[in-house]
Amino acid sequence: MTSTTINGRPLVLPDDPDALLIDVIRDGGLTGTKLVCGSGVCGACTVLLDGTPVVSCLLPAQAAADKSLTTIEGVGAAGLHPVQKAFMAHDALQCGFCTPGFVVEAAAFHDSWRATKGAATPSREEIAAALSGHLCRCGAYEGIFRAVAEACSGRFDGNEPIAPRLEARDKVTGLARYTVDVHHDGQLEGVILRAHVAHARITGLDLAPARAIAGVAAVVPLLDDDNMVRFVGAPIAAVAAKDRRTALQAIAAISFKPEPLPAVIGLDAARRDDAPVVFEKKDRKRAGNVSEGAGGAPVSWKGNVRGPSAPFSQKAKRAKSWLDEARQQRNPLLVEDTFRVSTQQHASLEPHAAVARFDGDQLIVHISTQAIHESMEKIAKRYGLPHDKVRVIADHVGGGFGSKGSVGLETIAAIELARAAKAPVRVAFDREEELSVAGYRPAAELKLSLLPSAEGRLKALSLTAHADTGAAVNSLIAGLARLIYPAEAKELVDFDVLSNLPPGAPFRGPGGPPMSFALEQAVDEAALRMNVDPIHLRKLWDPDPNRQRLYDWAAGLDVWKNRKPAAAQTGRYRRGVGVATGYWLYLWQTGSSVELAIKGGRIVASCAVQDIGTGTRSVIANTVAKAFDLEPHDVDVRIGRSSLPSGPGSGGSRVTASLVPPTLLAIDKLKAEIRRTASRTPAPGSNAPWREMIAASPDIAVSAKRQEDGKPPPGVRPALHEAGIMGRVFGWVLRLMNHMVVGAGVPSSVQVMEVEVDTWLGHVRVLNAYTGLAVGKLAAPALARSQAAGAVIQGIGYALYESREADPSSGHILSGSMEDYRIPGIADMPKLDVHFDEAGFEHVPGGSVGIGEVATVPTSPAIANAIRDAIGVRLTEIPFRPDRLVAALKGRDAA
Repeated sequence: MTSTTINGRPLVLPDDPDALLIDVIRDGGLTGTKLVCGSGVCGACTVLLDGTPVVSCLLPAQAAADKSLTTIEGVGAAGLHPVQKAFMAHDALQCGFCTPGFVVEAAAFHDSWRATKGAATPSREEIAAALSGHLCRCGAYEGIFRAVAEACSGRFDGNEPIAPRLEARDKVTGLARYTVDVHHDGQLEGVILRAHVAHARITGLDLAPARAIAGVAAVVPLLDDDNMVRFVGAPIAAVAAKDRRTALQAIAAISFKPEPLPAVIGLDAARRDDAPVVFEKKDRKRAGNVSEGAGGAPVSWKGNVRGPSAPFSQKAKRAKSWLDEARQQRNPLLVEDTFRVSTQQHASLEPHAAVARFDGDQLIVHISTQAIHESMEKIAKRYGLPHDKVRVIADHVGGGFGSKGSVGLETIAAIELARAAKAPVRVAFDREEELSVAGYRPAAELKLSLLPSAEGRLKALSLTAHADTGAAVNSLIAGLARLIYPAEAKELVDFDVLSNLPPGAPFRGPGGPPMSFALEQAVDEAALRMNVDPIHLRKLWDPDPNRQRLYDWAAGLDVWKNRKPAAAQTGRYRRGVGVATGYWLYLWQTGSSVELAIKGGRIVASCAVQDIGTGTRSVIANTVAKAFDLEPHDVDVRIGRSSLPSGPGSGGSRVTASLVPPTLLAIDKLKAEIRRTASRTPAPGSNAPWREMIAASPDIAVSAKRQEDGKPPPGVRPALHEAGIMGRVFGWVLRLMNHMVVGAGVPSSVQVMEVEVDTWLGHVRVLNAYTGLAVGKLAAPALARSQAAGAVIQGIGYALYESREADPSSGHILSGSMEDYRIPGIADMPKLDVHFDEAGFEHVPGGSVGIGEVATVPTSPAIANAIRDAIGVRLTEIPFRPDRLVAALKGRDAA
């Protein structure tokens, strides 16, 4: 029998040579150490072994024998470590799932640095090298750079700072509890049996062999009633057992007969006339949904191609005619090209997970979800339960980005297994499941034609998008081009191309980044042909007042004014500067409610909303604290429970705009109640009258629902009104079916990127990023900057690295690990300047709208335009892989 000490306490290690250190740590209740990749790539499981950082997901438990082990819970156990204080002060975190691993590694770096370098400040390069084994999908790298640098310089040797994020302390100490950390007495582990063929009918499903295995408590079928699987990874059955090893043994024992059917993989193959059909006409309703709204309008199908969908076109026939004429005349101003964008995985570090248990007649489900209240309603409907008999809980959520917006298979499997086993069951996807079947931003092919008029205006635009949606429908890419750059005529056509691949899902600004990638490059190309400044042309073509102000900001940047043309550069490394713009809709959710109460002399704010890392707690706390002259930490914010007043889902950048207005209404109500019930008034000249009145107040409670906006200023209308009658119909359906309102005004972003291109090896590095955002008043300024930075780094990943790879014959996802699916690391983070323009949304109560979507839309085309500026070659396919760039340079030289 061997042992170790963990955070100063003795721990007996298991004799099993296959036992991993991370399992021993987490099974012992120290859940701050997170399992993410399982392959030593992401760093989330980092611990200290005799003071040296190691990844516990690869280390056998026996490797810790007779050594000292320190987890995140032991770092700063006698008081916060300077690195923990710095992470809190600089908001060097968002969802927080990766934060414990970063803190452990950074604390070790700090201690070594201080021992050898004193209070010198490490460079960005030194910090990046030290933390290069860690990944943050939220993109909190900019704050991490600042935090580590200042901790090493001694700034945080003193007292604990005031953190801008309410839950920061729990996240930097590993105390924040996520769904994967939940453990009930008698809890079982659930595992899903998935299809290994892309298309088949399943017959002869026999669950008995699995049920016969010792330690198995329940086995349930998960097939649809047609017994079909339409992609590799489709669910067949699920098992609940005493541990994961037993559950895996059980699903291996399940027998069935797959009757293979013809399959088709990918965009090009699925469009062939002779391609096997994924969904017969009678089965089309079984297709998944890649949009954030309800199902789209009825659209024609031909084989695997759903479309054309063109409700946002404007004088499409006229656009076709003008473009045909321009082709015949070989008009030099006509810009035409085909653009391709790759699949982008959400790659949330906390996997899709659910823990279900029945407590008498009540169903309690912990879910890593972006929609607590909606999940409760859907679960209640599915299982025929009253709303008050279903409780959905999500204390903390480790990222989502659109992939966790609905009741997923993990939740259904956990509930079914818990009901069958009569015991709590946890179902958590492994990393391969997360990177294959949990959703993705669809790849797409975009054919674009853009025609300026002889007078320099935008005359005609045609954009046709074919989205590679897998077994899903309802993409919207081309249609989003209706709401920017007014033209005399626009032909905007969307197609879904279905194939035997897992269904896509909404991803941060769904449809926006691919649309912008094509359109913003075409606008830049038009500027080159017209011999005008690209920002000047955008100002001419784009009348939106929010973006007009951002164009002026971008034009005044030194990096823009001092850029050099490609022809003026020589040598291996070339630098370029590019600009792009983007927008997203201003959305809010009807029925969103906030309760404010005084309990025991303290204000309590409650709402059934979740915080996926965007800072919802802090937004509510800041709003309340400001009104009562308090500090945000004086406000007790209670979220993450479906039993609280109805809250919005975290999708479409609608949370802040849905919650701040009713919070302001509730504040007015609470103030009135405090005055009405006050037994005494504050002393004359009091410095804190509201604090005194709150402390003396009896327990009271008020609530408010999200009210309608005020009248917008002249010329500002809901974005969908600009899309004509079909836009207004779409907005009405969105409100009726999804309780979402498209408000007046358009959140906007203009980005300027400076890149360095290695013309020998084809590598692109983003050196400096400048992002201007018009998103109204900032409810939580530090967190707004964090969101903007995270959006930029995800856009950089989309442009330079990220691409799902699938076997074109079998449909197996080949990039099912974080070794094979590359997301940006800390060394990929450029220096970032964020400019917020807070005007434009004064008609919104509180003046705040969303940030997360709009801030990532223009990143990839800004990088593309910068590359064109650097080397004189336009790249039309992302990611910008080295082989593609080198081939483009060779083609240029050959020409």
